[in-house]
Amino acid sequence: MQEKGKSRYYLVREDALPEVFVKVTEARELLESGEARTVAEAVERVGISRSAFYKYKDSIAPFRDMKRGSIVTFHAVLRDKMGVLSSLLTIFADTGTNILTINQSIPTNGVALVAISATTDNMRVGMDALIAAVESLRGVIKFEVLAG
Repeated sequence: MQEKGKSRYYLVREDALPEVFVKVTEARELLESGEARTVAEAVERVGISRSAFYKYKDSIAPFRDMKRGSIVTFHAVLRDKMGVLSSLLTIFADTGTNILTINQSIPTNGVALVAISATTDNMRVGMDALIAAVESLRGVIKFEVLAG
């Protein structure tokens, strides 16, 4: 049983969410970017009611927003090829992600496991963009968030 006043959080893929949650985040983004000047304008553009917006606006946020300003641990599976880890670290530096620790296993069967802990308070991109950039690197087999 959950203690009163304590919330539990879940990380859920967008395609598994009810559409209203996605539209609430879209409306918030329109307001934050200035593309919509009022809540009424934002909700009209995304196709939800104002009451739905107000009901859920503080209950949902994109993954990148929830991780901004925290310590996140990443897990990477990399091919044992020269420059793969260096390229991954360059992406972290280019995005303003501050690396705290790096732990790399000795490569076995041409694959190395890497754990990276980093602070995200100075990131210049969202978490989804960082993950996509790393996953697109040649030699990255798998890249995921372990904790944050």
